[in-house]
Amino acid sequence: MEKDAPDNRRSRPTPYFTRPETTEGTTRRGLAEPEAARLAAVVEKSLDFVGIAGLDTAMVYVNAAGQKLVGLNGMGEVGATRRTDYFFPEDREFVEQVITPAVLKNGSWSGEIRFRHFKTGQAIPVIYKLFRIDDPARGEPINFGAVARDMTVRRRLERELERERDRLRLLLELNNRVVSNLDLHELLRAIAASIRRVMECDAVSVTLPASETNQLRVFALDFPGSKGFLQEECLVAADGSVLGSVFRTGRPWAGRLDDPSHFQPITKALAEGLRFACFMPLLAGKRVLGTLNLARTGKASFREEDVDFLSQVARQVAIAVDNALAHREVAESRDRLEKQTIYLQEEIRTEHNFDEIIGESRVLKQALKQVETVAPTDSTVLILGETGTGKELIARALHNLSSRKDKTFVKVNCAAIPLGLLESELFGHEKGAFTGAIARRVGRFELAHLGTLFLDEIGDIPVELQSKLLRVLQEREFERLGSSRTIRCNVRLIAATSRDLRQMVAERRFRDDLYYRLNIFPIAVPPLRDRSRDIPLLVRHFVAKYSQRMNKKIDTVSKEIIDALTRYRWPGNIRELQNFVERAVILTQDAGLNAPLTELRNAAPSAVTGSLEHAEREHITKILREAKWVIGGRNGAAIRLGLKRTTLLYKLARLGISRPKV
Repeated sequence: MEKDAPDNRRSRPTPYFTRPETTEGTTRRGLAEPEAARLAAVVEKSLDFVGIAGLDTAMVYVNAAGQKLVGLNGMGEVGATRRTDYFFPEDREFVEQVITPAVLKNGSWSGEIRFRHFKTGQAIPVIYKLFRIDDPARGEPINFGAVARDMTVRRRLERELERERDRLRLLLELNNRVVSNLDLHELLRAIAASIRRVMECDAVSVTLPASETNQLRVFALDFPGSKGFLQEECLVAADGSVLGSVFRTGRPWAGRLDDPSHFQPITKALAEGLRFACFMPLLAGKRVLGTLNLARTGKASFREEDVDFLSQVARQVAIAVDNALAHREVAESRDRLEKQTIYLQEEIRTEHNFDEIIGESRVLKQALKQVETVAPTDSTVLILGETGTGKELIARALHNLSSRKDKTFVKVNCAAIPLGLLESELFGHEKGAFTGAIARRVGRFELAHLGTLFLDEIGDIPVELQSKLLRVLQEREFERLGSSRTIRCNVRLIAATSRDLRQMVAERRFRDDLYYRLNIFPIAVPPLRDRSRDIPLLVRHFVAKYSQRMNKKIDTVSKEIIDALTRYRWPGNIRELQNFVERAVILTQDAGLNAPLTELRNAAPSAVTGSLEHAEREHITKILREAKWVIGGRNGAAIRLGLKRTTLLYKLARLGISRPKV
């Protein structure tokens, strides 16, 4: 049959349904000619590909939709093609060896295959059916018929439908997250990842205003392909940038990031290779909380329909941000109040040296006059004085006379806290910041927000921590250990020390810039030996205090005792006097105070302050020399002294001990 078929270029078979050979006014198909014409009109107007080929593979007919699909223009071009020309080159062998024999044998074949566009060569996926057309009279095949449906449009529609489903699922997911998760960082990271997946973009971020600065902070970022220029917590200038314009005006923007015609470029985004962006304001009523930002590295810009959909997303994100910020503010306030309550309860249980400052000496009145002068200000005060002189009482007096008197007074003894814990004590830490950090801890600076922080023995703060303390004093901001979030604080700092900070600065054991920052208004607290006039008043005060506590009635203190106590030098100052009087009250059995004056006569009247520290320095230096200045290890100085290596290093820094140069 193939052998007897005429050459396509000389005498092409006419289409099956318009074949002119008739028998008594009908086509060979058995249809009346008007019906065949109507059928031809229907086929010609079909939206699918319809074609007829001869058994020799020459194309006889392709309807208008089919010509448009494969890039032909009119039946003249159709006549110059063969059936195999319509298929993508890689599929032609399958057509000839599988499809054509199957149709000749079984009558038809259907399945998915690829057509070829004649002008561009592009592959066109189609659902294809090839069927055999037989002569009604003889029952022999005379043509092939083909019907194909373009899958490109269908797949595009399916993709668009799936995209709409994804977007609806995203809105539902955002709504569920808003009501189920109030941790802002975790919430926004999850939201950013979901938006990036659905919107087919490279980066999604949420920016919120940085505290008390004219900048925006990248609060959450989902950007797997980042080169490191854009990171969470990085700052973006608000002035002159398109991001700042969206934040100020509350109007969305979409376009090219590298178009400098209206705004200053966002250099970090351009360095990452991002070219197209869409910035959406996060609106809570009339307030703009921040911005939702999407960006792409390719050539696909954001369309108007994308902006419309993202406006719905931004509303959900704004609700999430508003709720999470409110929750965080309440949680932090509750946490701070709980910590302050615990701290104040501990303070109530703590025994103060005395309830008020007692004394009439001229030197004490001069110090108190300085307290009255500086207390109303927020200036940093440095209290200088020997141990036991009552520096904490001066600090409390400064707080009580200031505008912060109704807020918290928080104290920290820097000498009593180990080196490794001091930073956590001052600035707090996040859960998991270090071994043993099983929960988040609020630091003393946060506890003292809007109040006063008293750092006693500030000279014992290690040098490596002094720079962070200086930053808090200058910038009023810090980060908890294990966190990159900056916390702003408003704290009035009062420091105290019994050391000579000038000498420590000269020996490079104390930062000079921190010293100058602390030494704005120094107050020297006089030692008790310079306040001999106040000793009788203090003795009577302590006798009354401890006799009441011990349920004793002590009415008199002899002149001999008063004179002996007044003559004594009191190297431990008021603390030593207080302890002596308490011991005397314990020993007293009648109405007159029985003081162990022999203790005063046996004590060295000229005890040198700091002799214990001197002895400690000498002992440690001796052990270091014996260990040949080896600190750690089996034969090191730390083992010989019974100390941990880190503890010994801290003591070396505190005491100013260093290995001598050879």
